[in-house]
Amino acid sequence: MGHKTNSQDGTSLAYDVTGDGPAVVLVSGAMSTGATLAPLAESLAGHRFTVAVYDRRGRGASGGSEPYEVAREVEDLAALIEAVGGEAALCGVSSGGALALEAAAAGLPVRQVAVYETPFVMDEGGRAQWAEYTERLAEALGAGRRGEAVELFLRLTGLAEPMIEGARQSPMWAGMEVVAPSLAHDASVLGDGRVPQARIASVEVPVLAVAGGASPLWMREAAQSVARAAAHGTYRSLAGQTHMVDPQVLGPVLAEFFGG
Repeated sequence: MGHKTNSQDGTSLAYDVTGDGPAVVLVSGAMSTGATLAPLAESLAGHRFTVAVYDRRGRGASGGSEPYEVAREVEDLAALIEAVGGEAALCGVSSGGALALEAAAAGLPVRQVAVYETPFVMDEGGRAQWAEYTERLAEALGAGRRGEAVELFLRLTGLAEPMIEGARQSPMWAGMEVVAPSLAHDASVLGDGRVPQARIASVEVPVLAVAGGASPLWMREAAQSVARAAAHGTYRSLAGQTHMVDPQVLGPVLAEFFGG
């Protein structure tokens, strides 16, 4: 990350900017840093946008402060928007979508909001699973068991036990443990896991909710629910795409929306 700015509470935020045109800030999801979204930034920048990616607080080259509050992350986005010109569109990927929606609802100078597969739960079974996950996550992180926290998250995403064990043996594991405390941040942003209907309804700017056509049905239903809740909402399904969306497929869809 080649640039730095400070949030309202003094937390240092690291970010990169590419392209030239109207500003867009990309918001990453759980276990991710700004670098995770760099390929999407490059795709979108090719459509004549200035695209910023950043390390959310507690990750990568950004600072962190405890106790955590979602409001601090909204202030982080306010600082980034100011740094890239004072107004921007937002695109949140996975749980980053919940933060992007909250920032828009909080009244930040946002032109449009796009979200890709924000993992809101859609039934009682999903809500029970989410409640158990957040409780066990808090216990693991409270006891300093970062590896256990990572395992809980990977299990929540549906990763099979042999693959989790394989991940534990991989060179990536140490880095995953470093960022593990931020899993609690994403859990806070998602709240009780349900679509925050009233909060999204208060967003006055256009909202685009996107899901992969090859993703589980509940992911598509969650995106549809976000679009319905928004005052000016649109839903798009990308044929053949999953949660690990191809930046070259998503980028043009975002460019069309942000350029409209």
